[in-house]
Amino acid sequence: MLLDILVTLLLGTIIYYFLSRKKEETLPFKEGWWGKGQKPDAEEDTSIRPFKVETTEEELSDLFRRLDQARFTEPLENSYFHYGTNSVYLRKVISYWKNQFNWKKQVEVLNKYPQFKTKIQGIDIHFVHVKPPRLPEGQSAKPLLMVHGWPGSFYEFYKIIPFLTDPASHGFSDEHIFEVICPSIPGFGFSEAPHKKDFDSVSAASVFYELMLRLGFSEFYAQGGDCGWLICTNLAQIAPNHMKGLHLNFALVTKLGFAHALSILLGRYLPWLFRFQDEDVKRMFPFLEKGLYKILMESGYSHIQATKPDTVGCGLNDSPVGLAAYILEKFSTWTDLEFRNLEDGGVERKFTLDDLLTNIMIYWVSGCIVSSMRFYKENLQKGMGTQKHEMLTVQVPTGIASFPNEIMHTPQAWAQKKYTNIVSFHYMPRGGHFAALEEPELLAKDILQFVGKVEKQQLWRKKGE
Repeated sequence: MLLDILVTLLLGTIIYYFLSRKKEETLPFKEGWWGKGQKPDAEEDTSIRPFKVETTEEELSDLFRRLDQARFTEPLENSYFHYGTNSVYLRKVISYWKNQFNWKKQVEVLNKYPQFKTKIQGIDIHFVHVKPPRLPEGQSAKPLLMVHGWPGSFYEFYKIIPFLTDPASHGFSDEHIFEVICPSIPGFGFSEAPHKKDFDSVSAASVFYELMLRLGFSEFYAQGGDCGWLICTNLAQIAPNHMKGLHLNFALVTKLGFAHALSILLGRYLPWLFRFQDEDVKRMFPFLEKGLYKILMESGYSHIQATKPDTVGCGLNDSPVGLAAYILEKFSTWTDLEFRNLEDGGVERKFTLDDLLTNIMIYWVSGCIVSSMRFYKENLQKGMGTQKHEMLTVQVPTGIASFPNEIMHTPQAWAQKKYTNIVSFHYMPRGGHFAALEEPELLAKDILQFVGKVEKQQLWRKKGE
């Protein structure tokens, strides 16, 4: 009798352990209310409303007045971009902004794709929704959620959208065609900023999950880099049965263990022991120079935004010149670290001034720089490696496009600790942090091949059932 009881208790404990462990693999959906004041008793308006970017003469007059009154600082001799945005080059940008940049024309460019707003958890969510211009008979479009980062915007995806929604017209196979949804993270661009504290990546993922369901997509793919990497990763943890695949062009490991430390110490000499490829060794070592030192030199902004974002944000929100200097520096250094050695920061080697200023104008006209910077504080103030989503793995099929000029390289051997079902990992031949804007064709090609692999795997699985 006693033995039966002990066996029953033991079996019950084992069953409970495995059931609870399985449950832990899903991140809870974060239900919140981010609107002003108390949540109303009435049900939330779930309508989807058309939206267009607009501008006024008053808005432009105010901008030009501020640009005319700019007060520049003389740069140090031969400092290039090592101290940040060089004011010699900044003067040229401001001159172009005042005399050649046509915001009204760029508003038309922004409005060439359908845009909408809908209220979720108390705040208006802005998103671009582009359907394919044509579909082969019997084929349906695959929903693809694409999430930007900081200091980017939904505009980052404008050049890649045609490759995904109409691949045949751009030299790709039309086997996989996408219906693309590009939301603005709450507090960025034309999405309303949260009015309460604690809106983090899990909150954003929950909002975007609700958005996709509202649009009628029970299954979808997701793609992201920078903040979009974390939001899409969290979404994969919240709704693994709804996300068919996750594609990333940036994947950071935030929970490091002894094995990671050992691979940093010995990986250069014994790469095979840690499953490092030659390209991993090339990008990572010597680690003090290419890892630790680089992060320390390029992460100062992150410390500010993760602690007191409103302080510097107030100044940036009041000065278009300051805002441009702050954002342009990231588009220089994060595109190629060697651009620090150029007086113009090399920004026009990869981007046009029209594209750069359009992104800056989205921040300026929406007044979102402060709320966008707060996103760092909401995510980092709880500490790194301590949050629940950092403890959980991602089990949905994952593809990673690793660009060579990314600020920090994550080898596949590290990524697999977090993303346990990597079906595609490619070392891209060129490109940096803003991949969708800098190398749209390369990124689109990688997304297409990744989805092709996932679809084949799922087809084989169905045939085997």
